[in-house]
Amino acid sequence: MNTTKFYNLPQLPYGYKDLAPYISEEQLTIHHQKHHQAYVNGTNAIFEKLDKARKDVTDLDIKSTLKNLSFNIGGHLLHSLFWPNLAPAGKGGGKPSGMLGDALDKEFGSFERFKKEFAQVAVSVEGSGWAALTFCKQTNRPIIMQIEKHNTNIYPAFGILMVLDVWEHAYYLDYKNQRAKFVDAFWNIVNWDEVNNRLEELLK
Repeated sequence: MNTTKFYNLPQLPYGYKDLAPYISEEQLTIHHQKHHQAYVNGTNAIFEKLDKARKDVTDLDIKSTLKNLSFNIGGHLLHSLFWPNLAPAGKGGGKPSGMLGDALDKEFGSFERFKKEFAQVAVSVEGSGWAALTFCKQTNRPIIMQIEKHNTNIYPAFGILMVLDVWEHAYYLDYKNQRAKFVDAFWNIVNWDEVNNRLEELLK
């Protein structure tokens, strides 16, 4: 019976101060160490619960258990994509180039059009959730995805290239209830090299 912990909190690829002034040290620290850690802990606790039930041959409310597992795994995996697609202030932002830039121009007509649609998706998430740039290999099209919570409205099997967390815990200390200002700030710290690398890996 497998009782190994399946997930760990990943380290950030930069320091907690490095995204300021767009994301403050306090905001980033709490987001990473408290909120992301909670999804890791939640996932591992559910795996322990499943392992114990299987060992003792006891029944579970499997629907509720798997729903919670989906939520926590989604939170962990999306955050694990989020951190690397951010870059320290002064080293990110601008416009993407290479394969990614070409794909966005072809699909949306221009980077500015993509940026507008992505921002609208992020701002209009109902409640808590994410905006994501995905890629469909069947059609060779980059497609924007609006995720509610961590696991609702996901396009199955689409590769995720970039995500933006618009849960209040991602921005409230810095921007209060002004989600749109946080979305505007995001464009200054996007790590386009990382996003482009994800697309190139997906298409290998």
